[in-house]
Amino acid sequence: MLTVLYYIFTIIHTTILCILSALCLLFTYPFQKSRYWVHCLSRYMTWLFFWIPGIRRKIEGLENIDKNKSYVIVLNHTSGVDILAAYKIPLNFRWVSKREVFKTPFFGVMLLIHGDIPIERGNASAAMAKVVGDGKLWLSRGASVAIFPEGTRSKSGEIRRFKAGAFTLAKEAGVEILPVVMNGTGATLKGWMMNWGHNIGIRVLKPISAEEVAATDVKDMMQKVQEQMTEALADLREDMKGLK
Repeated sequence: MLTVLYYIFTIIHTTILCILSALCLLFTYPFQKSRYWVHCLSRYMTWLFFWIPGIRRKIEGLENIDKNKSYVIVLNHTSGVDILAAYKIPLNFRWVSKREVFKTPFFGVMLLIHGDIPIERGNASAAMAKVVGDGKLWLSRGASVAIFPEGTRSKSGEIRRFKAGAFTLAKEAGVEILPVVMNGTGATLKGWMMNWGHNIGIRVLKPISAEEVAATDVKDMMQKVQEQMTEALADLREDMKGLK
């Protein structure tokens, strides 16, 4: 019963925030192309989503973030909750996500207003062009771009083979890559029931400099970051053992 009430509240407050975000975009777009304030409203929405059921998002490694820079953020992917959890990262960013997500009631509308980048996963060349083209546009506006380099959720929870989109974008745009690992998002829901009082861990790793990105082959960079994130995720899981 408690979860049902929570979902009803979520639908109501998401609807209200969709309207407020649309109004915010209307009034701020002429002088703020990065959609910073729209992003702030999205952060507030996700804060409510986790705060009400007492789900704790602990983030580490904030010293690795320069808020004055734009990054290509790469994250591991195990659950739809990953998108919401990542708003704990104190950067203004746009998501790259499969087009189907944009058709989700309420949530899809928020993604459109937020300015996120929809791609067709079945067309690799078109998806790459979209990631690079739209990604460079947002980076030029001072926003970061967040991508799941695995391309889809990992059913096992282990980090799978990366795709090239995020790394090609960083190389062509001349920006740093910011690796982030998350643990616990997949257990936020038990079926459709909320896991009340759950813990989610987020760890921001040291960024890969733009100079190193430029000097390194895309495939080599993919492998390097995948190895770093795999090791960091194992460490994060170990550190979270025993948390209630």
